[in-house]
Amino acid sequence: MAGILKKIFGGKEKAGERIDDIVEDTIIGVIEHGGFELSYEIKVAEDDSSVEVELFGEDDEFLKEKDGQLLDAIQLLLTRVVQHQMPDAKVAITVDSDGFRQQANQALIKLAEKLKGIALKKEKSVYFRALPPKDRKVIHQYLSEDNRIKSHSVGDGLYKKIKIYPAGQAKKAEAEAAQPSS
Repeated sequence: MAGILKKIFGGKEKAGERIDDIVEDTIIGVIEHGGFELSYEIKVAEDDSSVEVELFGEDDEFLKEKDGQLLDAIQLLLTRVVQHQMPDAKVAITVDSDGFRQQANQALIKLAEKLKGIALKKEKSVYFRALPPKDRKVIHQYLSEDNRIKSHSVGDGLYKKIKIYPAGQAKKAEAEAAQPSS
């Protein structure tokens, strides 16, 4: 356990230390200390702007349980370790297992398409369940490709609902959003 904590809270960037080495050391520590039967593959962009980690093996189902919370946790850990060890580096880190993230995004897009159809057919607003920021981003980006529809996040805190409405109702929706809630 000291190895992982040292990576997170350890010293400053060492001369010549590379992002892939930091990521690999951390992944090895997580796998060993977690007792997982996993292997990994690390792909680093040529300009070191992104790192993709693919985890696979006997325990990959654990990673995908509860909407991939363990994948998210490992991704956050890796991001924090790299930020701490290399504070000047701007690196986007993605951790996936067996295409889980793509499948999850496709499921969100499928539901967004269904709700978009309802909003256009009934010419009324519809709401998407409360979602974390990364999932809301997927939906907003997908819906932004259709100029007949608009969307925005509604609510306070980390998890917010998404309001989907026909573009003709945009002024009305913006006025509602500007009004303070009681």
